[in-house]
Amino acid sequence: QVQLVESGGGPVQAGGSLRLSCAASGLTFRSHTMGWFRQGPGKEREFVAAIIWSGGSTSYADSVKARFTCSRDNAKNTVYLQMNSLKPEDTAVYYCAAQPWGSATIRDISAYAYWGQGTQVTVSS
Repeated sequence: QVQLVESGGGPVQAGGSLRLSCAASGLTFRSHTMGWFRQGPGKEREFVAAIIWSGGSTSYADSVKARFTCSRDNAKNTVYLQMNSLKPEDTAVYYCAAQPWGSATIRDISAYAYWGQGTQVTVSS
């Protein structure tokens, strides 16, 4: 059974930083592209960042580019999202997701087969 467990969310002031982690089990981690998505209050779930299965390529939404960094540790079956210079509009539930292999579909929410339960990030001004 595949499990993705996010951690690291919480309250933070604008301008602050948080690092989210997502620990994966039940799948061959090194052959899965890992993505981060978020869903703010009253909004649809949206793409945030992703890292390809090999770790050789990343992709970011324009709204987080240069502030967020996605990385992975295949030895620990864990993907990270380092979030700096946080803004109130970053407030959302953040979800980790996995898709087998993946390259052209790295930003495509429908391509992700497995999802975590989410972790709340609240940025106050």
